[in-house]
Amino acid sequence: MPTVSPIRRALLCAAFLCLGAVGVPAAAADLYDAAVHHAGRSAADLKRDATDRPAEVLRFAGIKPGMRVADFLAAEGYYTEVLSYLVGPAGHVLMLNNAGYDHYSPGLTARLAGGRLPNVEHRTVDLEKLDLPTASVDALLVVKVYHDLYWVDPDGVWPKMNPKKVVAEMSRVLKPGGVLVLEDHAARQGSGSSAAQTLHRIDEDYARREFESAGLRFVGSSNVLRKPEDARDQKAHEGPMLGKTDRFLLLFSKPPT
Repeated sequence: MPTVSPIRRALLCAAFLCLGAVGVPAAAADLYDAAVHHAGRSAADLKRDATDRPAEVLRFAGIKPGMRVADFLAAEGYYTEVLSYLVGPAGHVLMLNNAGYDHYSPGLTARLAGGRLPNVEHRTVDLEKLDLPTASVDALLVVKVYHDLYWVDPDGVWPKMNPKKVVAEMSRVLKPGGVLVLEDHAARQGSGSSAAQTLHRIDEDYARREFESAGLRFVGSSNVLRKPEDARDQKAHEGPMLGKTDRFLLLFSKPPT
């Protein structure tokens, strides 16, 4: 049996490694990473990604191309834009605000200017009457806004509402088998909705019970936005805890009829 010198053996191994590298492409980003890294996103949105982790949130939700998705109280549309890229031209994104959120969102016009997101439809709605057909939405995204249903605005810009009616409307417009992803700033356990007014937070267990009582089935939770060091006793929307709060992330589905 002919022998191979150590030098020749090393050269042969290197050649095979090069052939393998040519034949095996580098691992490609998935749909969610691709949407987040889309070239059209602004520098301000990209800066938020480290804190908000949109790829992980939308991957957890399981939103796919071609879906009809509602971004509930979308504000200026940070998630709306990522959803637009994710669902693609065969999908549709409903950017839902009420008049109050439109008022608080000066960047909304620039987000949609020139038809840059052609599969996005902005609607200003009454949250207790969404003016959408029953079972018309595949997925509903509710990010850091559920507690606002319990907030009372001292200046009168934000309307007082019945949170149970709003949650019931969310459930109504979801298709059977559709999903709702709920993210919010965690309040102390057992505090219910009491921290919504003062701290812009809400109790996770309370939130889960309210959405289940509207006919949605709890699917699971994710720890991707958890910050256990948060004492949950400071304001979520301003001051030292801005961007540093402990956030729960829950997934619900609407049972088949």
